Order: sequence, then structure tokens, then C-alpha cells
Amino acid sequence: MAKGIIEIEGQPTIVYDTICTRGRRAWLANPEVHELLIDIWTKATAWLVGRYMIMPDHIHLFAGYRDGLISFYDWEKYWKSQFSIRFARPECRFLMRSFDHRVRSAASYEAQWRYIQENPVRAGLVKRSEERPFQGEIHVLRWD
Repeated sequence: MAKGIIEIEGQPTIVYDTICTRGRRAWLANPEVHELLIDIWTKATAWLVGRYMIMPDHIHLFAGYRDGLISFYDWEKYWKSQFSIRFARPECRFLMRSFDHRVRSAASYEAQWRYIQENPVRAGLVKRSEERPFQGEIHVLRWD
């Protein structure tokens, strides 16, 4: 089913992913990129993007398995390529590989999201995570 991602019988398959820009260049945190990513993630539905946070040089997101046709890695490669085509700035690229792992419990899911939410605060970008404009939730990924 989800090539490379461990499945556990009776649990949803939700992946936590961190995607970095090439050279850790800070070009992600702007309205144009945010809107484009939302559009691409909304259309690339083999995996459903749940909660996400866009930082200047990386993205944190949760993705939930949907249709059984595309591996997580192929899905990620697809949306990155769509982004590169549509954004059309050769200097703005993602690293090919990302850091991902399967979420193993509801408690872990919530703890990881709380940690992600504090990322812009720790980086000094905002005083409270709610102030960060480049975050959201496209699909509700339920643990139950």
C-alpha cells in the first residue's frame, strides 16, 4: 500500500514530513508560495495534506494516505515537480529527499503538531504561533 511507510492494522496512515529548500534558502514564506502550495496540495489527492506550517526555508506537514495507488515518495515528488513548473524560478527548489516518518499514536500526532506550531515562535518570526500567516489545514486527518 504505502511503499516505504509502515502500516499498522487498525490505525490510520498519517505521515509527518519536513521538506527543506535546496541550500536552506529562505524563499518559502510569502503569500504567492502559500497560495500555490494550497492549490497543488488540493489537487494532488493521492495523499491528503492535513495541518502544515511553512517556514522561510522548510515546510512541516502531515499527510494522510488516501487511495492506494501512489506511494508517499511518488506523491511528494509529483507535487514538488508541479510546484517547480508553476513557480518557474530555477533558484527556488526543494531538496529531493525529505525527513518523514509515520505517526504512531493520537498523542504523538498532537504533540508533533504543538511542536510545529511553536517553530515560528522559537525562530523569532512571531510572538504567538496563531500570528503566523503561512499555516493551515487543508484536510482534517482524524486519528480515530
